[in-house]
Amino acid sequence: MNAQKVRAILFDKDGTLFDFDATWGVWACAQLAELARDEAHLNELADAIAFDLVQARFDPASPIIAGTVAQAADLLLPLLPGRERAELIVQLDQAAQDVPLVAPVPLAPYLSDLRAQGLRLGICTNDSEGTARAHAGQAGVLALFDVIIGYDSGHGAKPTPRPLLAFADQLGLDPATVVMVGDSLHDLHAARAAGMRAVAVLTGPAKHDELAPEADVVLADIGALPDWLARLNTGGCDA
Repeated sequence: MNAQKVRAILFDKDGTLFDFDATWGVWACAQLAELARDEAHLNELADAIAFDLVQARFDPASPIIAGTVAQAADLLLPLLPGRERAELIVQLDQAAQDVPLVAPVPLAPYLSDLRAQGLRLGICTNDSEGTARAHAGQAGVLALFDVIIGYDSGHGAKPTPRPLLAFADQLGLDPATVVMVGDSLHDLHAARAAGMRAVAVLTGPAKHDELAPEADVVLADIGALPDWLARLNTGGCDA
C-alpha cells in the first residue's frame, strides 16, 4: 500500500489518546479503596490486578492494561464474596467515566488538522463504548470521531481484529487504507490481523523494545503521527 491510500486513523484510547496511569491509576486507587474491607484486603485486591498502591500505577505485565472492565471484575470477584459480576462491572465502568484525562497533545486542534487532511477518525478501545464516548466528550472531541467502538459494541475486544474491521466496514474502507495507533501489543496484533498499518506510541506502559517488532513504526506519542504520515506521502519511509 502506498501512502496516498491512507484514508483513516483508528486510535486506541488509554495510553494513546490519554495517558494511561493518569486515568487508570486514579480509577484503581478509588475503586480498590471503596471495595476493600481493610488494609490487608486492599493489598489483596491490588495484587489481584497487579497494581502498585504506592506508585499508583499498574505493573507493565498487568492484564488490566490491555484488558476490559469485565476482565478487571473477573480478577477482583474471587476476593469479593457476595458481589454480583454484572453489578461490579457496572460500578467499575461508571467510575471510569469520571477520571482525569491527560492528553499528550491538545486533542481538538490535533484531530481537527487530521480531519482537514481528509482523514476519517475513530476510536477502538477495550474500555466500554460508553466510557469512550464520555471521555471524548469531556475532552471536547466527540464530534471529531466518525466511529467509536468499545469492547461491548458487539464486535469483541482486541487483539481480535473484529472491532477494527467493523470500523472499516462502517466507513466503507479497505482495511489496508487504515492506520491503527496504539500503545499495546493487543493494538498491534489486532492491526496486523485486520490488514492495517500498525503504529505504536510510548505513552502507555509498554516499552519500545516490546512494541517495535510488531509495529511499522514506534513514535513517542500521537503528536509525531502527522510527520510520519507526511513522510509516507513523499516516499520518505518504508511503506
